[in-house]
Amino acid sequence: MGTELFNQAKPILEKIEQHGFEAYFVGGSVRDYLMNRPIHDIDITTSATPDEIESIFEKTIPIGREHGTINVVYQGTNYEVTTFRAEAEYVDHRRPSEVYFVRDLKEDLQRRDFTINAIAMDKNFNIYDYFEGDVALNQHIIKTVGDAKERFKEDALRILRGLRFQSQLNFTIEGDTFEAMKHQIADVEHLSIERIVVELKKLIKGQNVSQSYLNLIDLNFFNYVPFFRSLDMKQTKVNSPISFELWIAILLTVEQTNTSLSDLKISNKEKTKINQYHKIMIEMPQVSSKEQLKLFVYDYGINNIIDIIAINSILEDNNIKIASPLIFNLQSIKEIDQHLPIRSRRELNINGGDILRITSKKSGPWLKEVLRQIEIDVLTNKVPNLKDELLKWVKENVKI
Repeated sequence: MGTELFNQAKPILEKIEQHGFEAYFVGGSVRDYLMNRPIHDIDITTSATPDEIESIFEKTIPIGREHGTINVVYQGTNYEVTTFRAEAEYVDHRRPSEVYFVRDLKEDLQRRDFTINAIAMDKNFNIYDYFEGDVALNQHIIKTVGDAKERFKEDALRILRGLRFQSQLNFTIEGDTFEAMKHQIADVEHLSIERIVVELKKLIKGQNVSQSYLNLIDLNFFNYVPFFRSLDMKQTKVNSPISFELWIAILLTVEQTNTSLSDLKISNKEKTKINQYHKIMIEMPQVSSKEQLKLFVYDYGINNIIDIIAINSILEDNNIKIASPLIFNLQSIKEIDQHLPIRSRRELNINGGDILRITSKKSGPWLKEVLRQIEIDVLTNKVPNLKDELLKWVKENVKI
């Protein structure tokens, strides 16, 4: 099992202990270590307060001091070190009204969401498991620490996190835990869309997404979330891992809608990608010749088209028509891409200014149409991409 990242962080635990405090690895890194999965981030929990951590280490960043979290910078790497804590009652179904620093490891672990995430480990790889997290790991079960209804009432995001872990780890959600999800699902409407999207991006790419997605539908989860509640989510099937952008594009295509993406509060880059995928899905069935395919590859880019081809089975599950494989296949697309005479309008050896000078016409929508026709004729080898030839084309084809 991978111990390298733990060994790199071990001096931090040792230094805290040298000052008379306890320190342990905790959370996802310990869970993944016990499952022999790749480990990405190391989190540390300690009996030392934020003030005490700052006095122990030379370089620290107070990223969440009020919640007990200090970033310790050690050998160029940032480690989140969080003080043992207990929490008062939650407000808004997402955050505690007050955080108390405590000195007891068990008290800290019992506030965590699921038993598989409530396992601590010391510098010598000894395990501290007060809530049978290791049993849940061995049985492949998602179960809350303590009363499930209370855990979900405290923070409704835990419902989505539980489904995300089910998807990523290919686990089963324990019966009482799932019933509590049903009971508290309406509290999801209190969550910010940003927190929801972070979890959905991970869930939709998980190995067991087919089951988790069915659970989302069964729980009526989407009825409480902006953007999704305007769609009939039961129409869409997700039976294998997929990217968030492709999934949203499928939703738009299945629903035959141009529902605004603004409610998702995602980046403009993500919106652009989704819209490109959506257009490909709509226009793909109309590609019926090599010439049309050449324009299609030029307009949408080989990488986006390959992304769509890779999810053919999901498209078929959702009755989204795909182009004829005799024309629309990976080999043909790669060959066309390699031999495109231009890859963008910027590569044309003529521009709008040139056309305006020749025609002595005022700029307007017609200019964009002319440039598009030049693109098409260059791409289909009807005119070479040479300035003199393109100027000649304008004189012959544009009415002055």
